[in-house]
Amino acid sequence: MVSLFELFKVGIGPSSSHTVGPMRAAAQFVERLGERQGHGETARIEVVLYGSLAWTGRGHGTAEAVLLGLCGQHPESIDPDAVHGLVAAIRDKRRLALPGGATIEFDEERDLLFDFVTEAPVHPNTLSFAAFDANGGRIAEERWCSIGGGFVVPEAEVGLVSEEAAQVPFGFSSGRILLDVGRRTGLSISEIVRANEHALRDPKAVSAHLARIVDVMMACIDRGLATDGELPGGLFVRRRARALKAKLEADHLRNARHPHEIMDWVSLYAIAVNEENASGGRVVTAPTNGAAGVVPAVLRYYRDHCAGASHAGMETFLLTATAVGALFKQNASISGAEVGCQGEVGVACSMAAAGLAAALGATNEQIENAAEIGMEHHLGMTCDPIGGLVQVPCIERNAFGAVAAVQAASLAMRGDGQHIVSLDKVIVTMRETGRDMASKYKETSQGGLAVNHPEC
Repeated sequence: MVSLFELFKVGIGPSSSHTVGPMRAAAQFVERLGERQGHGETARIEVVLYGSLAWTGRGHGTAEAVLLGLCGQHPESIDPDAVHGLVAAIRDKRRLALPGGATIEFDEERDLLFDFVTEAPVHPNTLSFAAFDANGGRIAEERWCSIGGGFVVPEAEVGLVSEEAAQVPFGFSSGRILLDVGRRTGLSISEIVRANEHALRDPKAVSAHLARIVDVMMACIDRGLATDGELPGGLFVRRRARALKAKLEADHLRNARHPHEIMDWVSLYAIAVNEENASGGRVVTAPTNGAAGVVPAVLRYYRDHCAGASHAGMETFLLTATAVGALFKQNASISGAEVGCQGEVGVACSMAAAGLAAALGATNEQIENAAEIGMEHHLGMTCDPIGGLVQVPCIERNAFGAVAAVQAASLAMRGDGQHIVSLDKVIVTMRETGRDMASKYKETSQGGLAVNHPEC
């Protein structure tokens, strides 16, 4: 089972797999190191980044994330405004303050290596950690994989099924089983997911997490709409959300409104989130940072533009989106480095389409149809960030994914839930398409727009 608490996690930008994941892995390594023998013996730590983490790590802030994690920082609790100062202090002093209080020397050129040659055998987002004593003896060594959406696991545990799956009342591993559970019990998809979550933790904790996710998503949109300036990284991309909002509001005052204006608002919400993500702000993985704008944009569309919207409807939205995201996570991937952007924006579109349909009162069959439509038309989408930055084409791609999610939900609700291609079939197709996709199109910045954009 993939829990609501796993799929929707609070973190910082710009990348769940390249920023949030490596920070988590580094923090867990030093914590486990301290539990085994304390940090007293540790004199040096070496980190090696492989595969996509090496190829696009500089643009995604992977090195900075590792430094913060080694100091015991966690993406869900760190203050985004403090990141620059903390990293600058480590680099200026060339020292790491480990969580237990010990301080060790850290020469970034020697101790944090980008390996562009060695192939990662299990997952393209792999990093290794090694701790040494004062005599150069190896104290501990671990290899971790950042498997998308901020999920990290030791390399040897990639693909293992969580024991939590056996503890829930309504386990499901496919869309077909999910629909069968609904028919047998009379429960909606959101009610099925809620029952599973309540079996694992206090219902108050579930409600509190849902409320926090909504609050962080809406706050992220608001910050993005209010902030101007240039995004970091060297592409000289200027934020557009604030100016776009001003133009939409001006048109409203002049009564110069077009029928398609609502889609401009949906796009605007997604752009606002992903500009915050690109600047290292506080976002929610949904299911990843690179696709973090789709679900919040469609959720904001529901809250602000749909008659009858309610807090309960927003919970239904997120619980239903969790079921869809879990199916993709279990049976394919949500990692751009593994299957391309179809696994990020495509999955986010599918989740948002299902969530919106559920919040608007769709049947389980219509919800499954909405999720299928959302992914079907993202199949084959590559992950080709220019400069390894989650900016171009990622920001606009989220806007298009959000608009597509609204349309997918609308189309599904105009029908009766019967359709030719099932969600399960489209998930299998996405997995196979990602497997066949050339690696240069999977978050390495070695193909697609990343190498074919005009030079200035």
